[in-house]
Amino acid sequence: MTHDRSWQGPSAAERLKILRETKSIAIVGASNKPSRASYFVATYLLSSSKYTVYFVNPVLDEILGQPVYKSLADLPEVPDMVEVFRKHDDLPGVLDEALAVGSKTLWLQLGSWHEEVARRAEAAGMNVVMDRCVKIEHARFYGGLRLAGFNTGVISSKRQQLA
Repeated sequence: MTHDRSWQGPSAAERLKILRETKSIAIVGASNKPSRASYFVATYLLSSSKYTVYFVNPVLDEILGQPVYKSLADLPEVPDMVEVFRKHDDLPGVLDEALAVGSKTLWLQLGSWHEEVARRAEAAGMNVVMDRCVKIEHARFYGGLRLAGFNTGVISSKRQQLA
């Protein structure tokens, strides 16, 4: 499915500002399966950031020893950021929930793009980031890319010889 790409997302400086101003993140569509991107992101955020992280999934009770909430409305506080790991057709409903609770930022994960959702969110005063990974963006700005093996510390185009 091809999606219109006329919407322009925030610059690197604007994404850094969003991350700096965020104190709490709700991961909507969080999974307890280590092979899923949301699990990897959750693990990173819990171990390598100062954010309060909440998990939202109506069919799970616990992820990484933390409670899982059925909806954004069930969280103990309004999350600054709603990070979404849901399929394209679910995004308008997630936006409705985020607007209803008063979140400041809607962040759609890598591969997720929805022009109408972005325009509606911005019209309501929200920050919007689409098709970007919050873990990669956080690591880029805060020097944590090596924590997940993205940075070997070797600057070379030659394959390294195994010892």
